Amino acid sequence: MIDSKLVMELRAQTGAGVLEAKKALEETAGDIAKAIEQLRKSGALKAAKKSDRETCEGLVHAYIHGGGKVGVLVEVLCETDFVARNPEFEALAHDLAMQIAATNPLYVKPEDVPSEMVEKEKAIYVEEVAGKPANIVEKIVKGKLDKWYSDVCLMRQAFIKDEDITIEDLIKSKIVKLGENIQVRRFVRFAL
Repeated sequence: MIDSKLVMELRAQTGAGVLEAKKALEETAGDIAKAIEQLRKSGALKAAKKSDRETCEGLVHAYIHGGGKVGVLVEVLCETDFVARNPEFEALAHDLAMQIAATNPLYVKPEDVPSEMVEKEKAIYVEEVAGKPANIVEKIVKGKLDKWYSDVCLMRQAFIKDEDITIEDLIKSKIVKLGENIQVRRFVRFAL
């Protein structure tokens, strides 16, 4: 079993996704240097390197579900119109719209959540575990906050078609496959 601290350390050094980092560490028996090399070979680091590149093309995808009871518009960006017209990119946009329709996230990523809302959630969690030692309270609050982010932030959610990966991991895999930076800019969900 690979320690989660080791996985987080590898992620901090490489920018790889949780699953890629964990898999690389398992394959290299916990050796971080070998795991970094493994990630380089697999292409997972390519996604992290492309994340700073400008995305000024893309598409807005519309999805209607439930006989017209739920509708989603999602804006997915990439670097070139060539990729924006690629059927795999279009399928990704469709999957993202279905995800939004099914799970009703409020934000794209944790950085988008207003700080007042985060502080309010933290205060609730601290109150729930009052009386425990400070270091344990901190770990419990962090865990509960991470769980909350996975409910309200699209990028942290488990993918509805494969719950072993997050939306963030799905997008990173498409970045590697298509060779361009891909970003979810915004979305809106309508429901009757």
